[in-house]
Formats: sequence, C-alpha cells, structure tokens
Amino acid sequence: MKTFTRRLGLAAGLALLALSSAAANAQSIVLASTTSVQDSGLLNHLLPAFTASTGIQVRVVAQGTGQALATAARGDADLVLVHDPEAEAKFIREGHGTDPRQIAWNDFIIVGPSSDPAKVVGTHDALAALKAIAAAKAPFVSRGDKSGTDALEKRLWRAAGRQPSLAEGDQWYRDIGGGMGAALNAAAGMNAYTLSDRGTWLSFGNKQSLKIAVEGDKGLLNRYDVILMDPKKHPEAKHDAALKLRDWLISDVGQSAIGAYRVHGEVLFNPSARAPK
Repeated sequence: MKTFTRRLGLAAGLALLALSSAAANAQSIVLASTTSVQDSGLLNHLLPAFTASTGIQVRVVAQGTGQALATAARGDADLVLVHDPEAEAKFIREGHGTDPRQIAWNDFIIVGPSSDPAKVVGTHDALAALKAIAAAKAPFVSRGDKSGTDALEKRLWRAAGRQPSLAEGDQWYRDIGGGMGAALNAAAGMNAYTLSDRGTWLSFGNKQSLKIAVEGDKGLLNRYDVILMDPKKHPEAKHDAALKLRDWLISDVGQSAIGAYRVHGEVLFNPSARAPK
C-alpha cells in the first residue's frame, strides 16, 4: 500500500512538473491594436485560428492608433496593428518599428441622423459635407482620442478650412475623448454626425436614427498595417513569435480568414496583402 501511495505521489508530481513545464514553454505575445479591428469582432474571428495553428497566445491591447503606438514605443507590445499612415511613418522613423505590411482595407464613412439637418445624406464629398455640417451648426461628435480615425477627421477639417473647437465657441462640436463605439453611441443619443470606419459601423448595434450620410470619397480609404518592433531599439520584444503572427496575417490562410469575416452578410475588411491600396 505504501509503495502504491509513493508511486501515485510520484506520478502526480511528474504530471504537475509536465504541466508547469508546458506553461513555462507556452508562447504569448502582446498585440497593440487599433480599436476598430477589435470592436468590429475581426480579431476575435482571426486570433483563435492563429493560436490553434501555432500554439501562440495573443493578448490584445485595443486603443486608438496613437495610444497603441505609444504603448509599443514604451516596450509594452510585441507588434502593432494600426491605421494612421502619418503616425506609422513617425513611429518607424523614430526607430520603434520596422517592415510595415498592409493586411486589409475598408473605408471611412460619415454617419448622421435621418433628419439630416446639414442636407448631406447621399453625397460623396467629405469636405463639402463637413463644410455643410459646420454651416448648419449641426451636432458633430469627434472621438478626440488621437486614434487613426481622429487623426483623419482633424485632417479633413483642416482641408475643409475649419478647426472646430468647443473652446472656440463651436457648441455643435462635441469632443468625447473616447473610442469608436463610444462616439457612435454619443452620435446616436445626440442625433449627431460622426466619422466612422465602416467595419465598426456595420457591427454596431445601437444605430437608432443614424444612417450612412457620406461614402465613396477616395479620401476616406482606410488601410490597416501590421508593424513589427525594431529589434535594435526593442530587444525585449518577442520577435520570433510576433513575426509568426505577422506572416500568418499576410499568408493565404490569414488573408482568406480576413475576407471571410462578415456581419449581416457584409464584408467588413478587404484583404490586401497581395495588392496593397
């Protein structure tokens, strides 16, 4: 009986040792990502397939693009997935990132209330629409969170010859300092216009009276890039595992998975690793 007990104890100990060893050897990486690919459900669709294929776990830190790049620059991420070309170029110039690759694209749209006080529904010129919204002093919700969407919105306002600000007396312009979901919720509650990426809009459930007002402007193209950390400046990053995720996203398998993701039958993201926009 004592021999059996000792053997049982030894077997249990070996099993615990094996589990401990497996846990120690399990790979995990941190992906600093823009909120739109998370809020739209795309990453929840993609990452389990990647983990099943490689055994690598991925923890997502979903933030606006500016915050995601800052998180990575501090050394708190192993790679980034973002959508602001100007911010990405600065990140790479400063030595934080390397080898950017486009994985998908969709587009931005301006959504607004069905009452359409600025009379822009059905148009295709974003700058003209913003001028009309400002002229009508129709409520407009800005994310104000230094995200890729926020950066584009600010560029569009500048191109339209305006820089609206509540501090300057533009009471119709509401800067919420929040993510895309929060901005859409605020716009729905206020009967306001806002700029949204199409993926988040299609997956958003609280549309109320909101509808697409402006779409189809070439200036509203929305590209998503994955960027590896530069090993010279960030030797602490898990480069090999991060490279496996990057390569999976641009592979035929990953690209097919991106193209297969739909909400209500509509494609949210168009794979573009083979033919970047």
